[in-house]
Parts: sequence; C-alpha cells; structure tokens
Amino acid sequence: MSSPPANCETATHCPYCAFQCGMRLSGTRETAVVAGDPDFPVNKGALCIKGWTSSAALSHPDRLLTPLIRNAEGQLVPASWDDALGRVAEAFQVTRNNYGADAVGIFGGGSLTNEKAYLLGKFARVALGTSNIDYNGRFCMSSAAAAGIRALGMDRGLPFPLEDIAHAEVVLLAGGNIAETMPPIMQYFEAQKANGGLLIVADPRLTATAGSADLHLRLTPGTDAALAIGLLHLLIRDGLIDEGYIQQRTEGFERVRGVAATYWPERVERITGVPEAELLQAARLLGRAGTAMILTGRGAEQQAQSVSNVLSFINLALALGTVGRPYSGYGCLTGQGNGQGGREHGQKADQLPGYRLIADPAARRHISRVWDFPEEDLPGPGKSAYELLDSLGPEGGIRSLLVLGSNVVVSAPNGNHIREKLQSLDFLVVSDFFLSETALLADVVLPSAQWAEEEGTMTNLEGRVIRRRRAFDPPDGVLTDLELLEALAARLGRERWFSYADTEAVFEEFRAASAGGVADYSGITYEKIEAAQGIFWPCPSVDHPGTPRMFTESFPTPTGRARFHPVLHRPPAEEPDEEFPLYLTTGRVLAQYQSGTQTRRIEELESIAPEPMAEIHPTTAATYGLADGEIFTLETRRGAARFRVRYSPGIRRDTVFAPFHWPDEQSVNLLTNPALDPTSRMPEFKVCAVRIVKELSLDRDQGVSSN
Repeated sequence: MSSPPANCETATHCPYCAFQCGMRLSGTRETAVVAGDPDFPVNKGALCIKGWTSSAALSHPDRLLTPLIRNAEGQLVPASWDDALGRVAEAFQVTRNNYGADAVGIFGGGSLTNEKAYLLGKFARVALGTSNIDYNGRFCMSSAAAAGIRALGMDRGLPFPLEDIAHAEVVLLAGGNIAETMPPIMQYFEAQKANGGLLIVADPRLTATAGSADLHLRLTPGTDAALAIGLLHLLIRDGLIDEGYIQQRTEGFERVRGVAATYWPERVERITGVPEAELLQAARLLGRAGTAMILTGRGAEQQAQSVSNVLSFINLALALGTVGRPYSGYGCLTGQGNGQGGREHGQKADQLPGYRLIADPAARRHISRVWDFPEEDLPGPGKSAYELLDSLGPEGGIRSLLVLGSNVVVSAPNGNHIREKLQSLDFLVVSDFFLSETALLADVVLPSAQWAEEEGTMTNLEGRVIRRRRAFDPPDGVLTDLELLEALAARLGRERWFSYADTEAVFEEFRAASAGGVADYSGITYEKIEAAQGIFWPCPSVDHPGTPRMFTESFPTPTGRARFHPVLHRPPAEEPDEEFPLYLTTGRVLAQYQSGTQTRRIEELESIAPEPMAEIHPTTAATYGLADGEIFTLETRRGAARFRVRYSPGIRRDTVFAPFHWPDEQSVNLLTNPALDPTSRMPEFKVCAVRIVKELSLDRDQGVSSN
C-alpha cells in the first residue's frame, strides 16, 4: 500500500499511549506537520506535548536505515537484508536443531498493531514452534486483565466509552497520574467537574492528577487492597451498598462481607496511613452518589499482590451496584498504545487470538482450522515476560531471542540481571527503528518502519478498534514488521502460512481467528472503522454495531453473574527495614514515554525532561543532607542508580519516586524488584525497599559511575 501524494493530509493516530489521539499528518517525512484531529471523538483535536512532537522521530538522524550485523571484531556493521535475514534464520534453525523449538524465544510489545501482534503470535507457534513468547504488556495491564476475567468474565480495560466519565457523580482513581501520562483525557474529568462531579485520587504522592482532585488519599505504597477493603467495610457498616444489585447480579458476596468486617477504620488507617476521617469521607461520597466509577492505574496494578488489589476495587464497584450501569462501573486505564489489542490476539504466553487460552482444546481446534495447521503441532503455554527473560542463556534453556518493539534493558525490573541474561544468549536479534539499549547488545539489528509508515488497526483503552493509516512510505531499505515476519518465515520454510497481499489481508485472517472468542473482532472491517470512527469489540458479525458498553444485562461468566472474591491485604514482597528504610515507587513523566527510545531523541522533550528527577519530601531530604537539585544515589538489594533531587512536599516522607525512562546509571529498573504476582506474573515495579546514599563509588557494571 503506497503512501498518499506529498502534502496530502492523512488522518491517523498518535504512536504513544492507549488514548490513541486522532491526528492529521501533512507534508513529507522530513517536513511532517502534526495537527490534532477535531473530528476524532476521543481526543477531539487535543494532543499532549509528545503527540505534537511525534513526527520529529520520523527523520531523526539516529534512524536505522539498514540492517546491522555483529562482525568478528564485535562491532555492529551495515549489512544487506539478505545477509541479515540469512543469519537470523540460520541461528534459529541451529538453535532448534540442537536444543529444541522452545530454545528460541520471542519478546513482543504493546505498541504493535493488532495485525502485528496477531502475526507475531502465529510466527512463534507456526514458523518456530516455540511456546516461549510474551510481551512487555505483561508489565502493564496483566493484573487488571486477570482480575477482570476472574470477577467479570472478561477483560476490556474500560467497559464503557470515555464519554461516560463526564457524567459520573464520583470517580475514584487508584494509582494513576493521568494528567501527565495521558493529558488529553483530562478534558473528560474537567467536564465531570463542570457537571458537579467529584474526583478522589489514591496515590502516595501529590501528583498533577491528585492536585486536581477533591480528595487525595495519600496511602502507603503497597496498601491498595487494604484501602479498598476498608472502604467496603464502611459502606457495609453505614448501609450504603446496593443489596438488590448484589442479590440479582452477583455471587459470593457473603464471604467478602466477612473479610470486610475485619478491616475496621482504625486498622486500615494503621496499614494505609490514610486518616480515618478521609476514609469515611471517601466511602460516603461513593456510597451516596447516584453514579460512581472506580478506575485503576499502574500504581495499584504493578505489585506482587496486584490481582488481589484490583479484585478488591472490583468488589467495591460491585457492592455499590455500579458495574453495567450508565456512567458507572469499574475500569482499568490501559497504558501502552495498543496495550488492549496487544493482549488479546496471541503474543501472550498462554494465549491464542480472540483472547482464547492456548491450553483450551476448543480454542486449539478453532485456530488449527483457521491456520490450516495441525492442532497437535501447536505448542502449549510458555513463560511469562519476566520468567522468559530470566530463562535466557544456557542455564535457563532459551538460547536465541527475537525482540520486536521492546527495549527490555530499560523496561524490565532487576535490570543488571536482565542485561547479563541477554549477554548470555547464543543469538539475539532486535527489530527497532533506533539503536536502543537492547539493540546495542544484539547480534543482528533489523530496521523497522515507524507508525506513520504502516497500515493497521489499534485498540484504544475503551475497546475502540481504530485505523492507523500510512502517511509516508518507509525509507528505502526499511521493512515493516509484517514484511519482516513474512520474509523470515519464508527463510524458515514456512512461507505457505505467511503470504499476504497486504495488511488488510492479515486483518481478514485475524477476524476469522478471533471469531467466537471473548475478544471477537470478526464483524469489524476496515470500512466499518472508517465509517464510524472506530468500532467497539466484541463485534461478532458484520451487521453488528459493536459494543460500547459492557455488562448491561449480564456477565460472560457461567452463571451470568459477576463474582466477588474474598481477598486480603498482604504486605509487599519487600518492605523497608533498618538497612533499606524507605519505599521506592516508579512511574512516568509528561515529556518522556516508556523506555525513552523515541522521546529521549526529541529535542523539545529532552529540554523539558533531560534527566530523571527523584522526588523526595524536603524533610526526608534534609535528614540525608540533600539539597534540591543535588545528584545522589539510590540503592536497593539489586543495584544502584543516580538521580537528581527534586523536593516534593506532596510525597509521603517515607517514599521516594523516580521515573523509569532512562538507561544505564540513571535507570530506576536497576533497583526494582522482580517479585511476581502469583496469577498475572506481574513484577513488583511500584514497591521496594530503598536507601539514600549521598556518595557512593561503584563500578559501571554495577550501574553507577565511580565518583
């Protein structure tokens, strides 16, 4: 599919977060002009600073324009596509022949289009025969997804349109700083406020979002479940739950009632640090509202107990009788660009397209028919993201790895360990459009097309399937990821299963693969998306309009009822002690995104956020003799990293916050704890024990420069 004529305006979508703002691109790749699309109903023309500057990456001088291979001297040097693909195919074949198919792994990304996520999963199972595929979305939404499936029967981040937020009387946001991570969404909260609505934010620090709230619950990191159960205790005690809804539309409440009885306000205040008066105020605001909404973000979800955290907030929403009612309910604020679609269609270790489980015999039969591939040859479930990375190298069993659309050296927890694991591989290939920190370790680097140079679909945080349109052809010598997978499959002798006329042909097969699944896209076509500015899944037939609001009549569970889950607060995997006396929590800042591979190269964004600033309460900083703006070291049991102090009177005195967009000695993920949630396998990014070291001398390979 060729690009539009020069200077023609192309309607497409931002490459960053799951809000997926509509934008218009004009000019050439070198002179591209970005404008917000006022006709797209989600952002209505608004963009954040990352969106406005997104075209700067398209013609950046660091752009990879040719494959690179590592020569005998250990240097990455330019190569032809023929040589590069030949080396990759040969390495994969040698690994499979010597060690078995599962010795090859694939690590994908939440930024991939639906078509690419689908084809990557198919490539793993059909072209390589490996069970070991997972993706960086495991580090984002996996806990909310697991909780949603358990309690509500399915996972769609927001089971209602964003417009509903504006009409909710009260919104409780747990662990999200949306004013910085997806600023255009704030128009809905501003509209909610204009309509007389109230916002409650639960967060250990006074973020830009918490600063706009009517009530800020400054909880101790890792105590989200205790907070939610404590609020439920007060709602039950004061007769503010919806007994009729609970009886008619749910099951399992009595066991939850029994648990909640043990979380009296004084106990919850001791656990969470939230004053009893504020707990009571929050409970009464929620319980007396005609419409109430509960939203979770990564703060509650990136913990070793995060499925329990989310289940406790869903319990709260169900007890209030909000789920499935207009302008109410529970939702997860998906983070990555295609974090929703990326987790539905096959690049997760246990999953087949349509949100089917790969261990389900019926799912395997269906996909076998669609792919015309023997069911018995489909592998079973593989390792989750961190477990996959932890299994790299001879000891773990994964000897070769393809990384597509991810920079795990920066984004994975326990970063020193992950770097060592990548270096222990027999063979590493990375597809990216910049030489990321992960690509610098690769044996082969393959240049890929960027967002404005490819076609496909994305699924935003509200479940709306939208079109990504090509504005420019890729530079000469650069392939799209779909073309790369097709070419590599042919080299592996699997061309029969990977031959498509264009991106839409991949989508047509994907529609059939998802048909009948929980995430059913079979009734969605490119034409329908165009006509309606996006179609909400599930959409099971071409004459179906899509499903903007879920759960209005019943839940997709065996009984048609939502399920309460009795969960307890459990402490984080690692708590402060005498040696490491503070909590460390992490997150994003406005001007950077994810591992920073793109945004750290954009001059305007770098001028706003050139380095990571660690937020510390002034009183805590004074205890350690740290001045505002001073460079210092944070150290955990896993490593050390350097930051610049930012005094933050709004953060808890026992907590330090640091953003995760930077590599090397400034990488907070050298410090984070890889302890995993037992269900979702989510690492505990948001909580670990840390200490402040004003001066520290360590070798570079430990993550800190010598002073």
